[in-house]
Amino acid sequence: MRALTVVPGSPATATVEERPDPPEREGSVLVDGLLMGVCGTDVEIATAGYGIPPAGAAQLVLGHESLGRVRSAPDGSGFAAGDLVAGVVRRPDGCAACAQDQWDMCLDGGYVERGIKGADGYGATSWRADPRFLVRLDPALGDNGVLLEPTSVVAKAWEQIERIGARAYWDPRTVLVTGAGPIGLLAAMLARQRGLDTTVVDLATDGPKPELVRALGATYSSAKVSELGRFDVIVECTGVGALVFDCLDQTTPNAVVALTGISAARASMQTSFSELNKELVLANEVVFGSVNAGRRHYALAAEALAKGDPAWLTRLVTRRVPMAHWADALQRTTDDVKVVVDLQA
Repeated sequence: MRALTVVPGSPATATVEERPDPPEREGSVLVDGLLMGVCGTDVEIATAGYGIPPAGAAQLVLGHESLGRVRSAPDGSGFAAGDLVAGVVRRPDGCAACAQDQWDMCLDGGYVERGIKGADGYGATSWRADPRFLVRLDPALGDNGVLLEPTSVVAKAWEQIERIGARAYWDPRTVLVTGAGPIGLLAAMLARQRGLDTTVVDLATDGPKPELVRALGATYSSAKVSELGRFDVIVECTGVGALVFDCLDQTTPNAVVALTGISAARASMQTSFSELNKELVLANEVVFGSVNAGRRHYALAAEALAKGDPAWLTRLVTRRVPMAHWADALQRTTDDVKVVVDLQA
């Protein structure tokens, strides 16, 4: 098989490597890799050394956003040859949360993540997985199935938003999403599927992002958050610290703010935590962080994608890179939304 490998922190080592077929100990279901989505985590692994290869290896096979087709599966596995599938990223450790299949809420950080931490990813022409860590997709999704993993991230965020909102009377009408990258756009899609009045704010003033937002029936803005009014729900997808605090000033009573972004920036800022504390307490507001996804969130994501407009989902993929030139996918352009690597090209 062929695999996309890199030594974390050394982008010049990005290559296509010939490897033996994956051993059965990696999982009973054998999958032909079709597409691999590329996100900021992959770029950070290659350029900043964020990732951790498997024990004893220098190279890491990238790819936590996957799409494949089952080549073979054992009887009773729940899968069959020809199924369109995506792989779950995280593998549990022995903590109490992981024992309940809530590995996205791992208590001690001993988990493994394919393509990120301690295990090779799905960026290969063939890979294996245990049925527990596979999700079957609606065949009608086709290549749009590569969006499952990023959608699972916002499916978890929305599940948590709604659970928190249910603590008391709550009738949300307005949503702000900060950032019009793939996570932000998918968060907006899930907001619109809930019938909520949705605004997406981003710095871009041209390119594909504004029209992608408008095509959802949402409002696009490049104005300051402070100029946009107040919102019942905010999904923050940039991780920019100053923007996070701006968002907290634009909430209605009982608002819920979900933080899904992480920024590599280390800029310092000044703010009055006493005033922030007062606002959160007096308005019964909740701010929470959300990362990764559990098995049920992948299922929720698959349902959301199946309900989405196929043409709109297709437009999210703005660049498709052949496997032989996959390192080009690590170089972002101003018009990029979602970049994918074609593992069959």
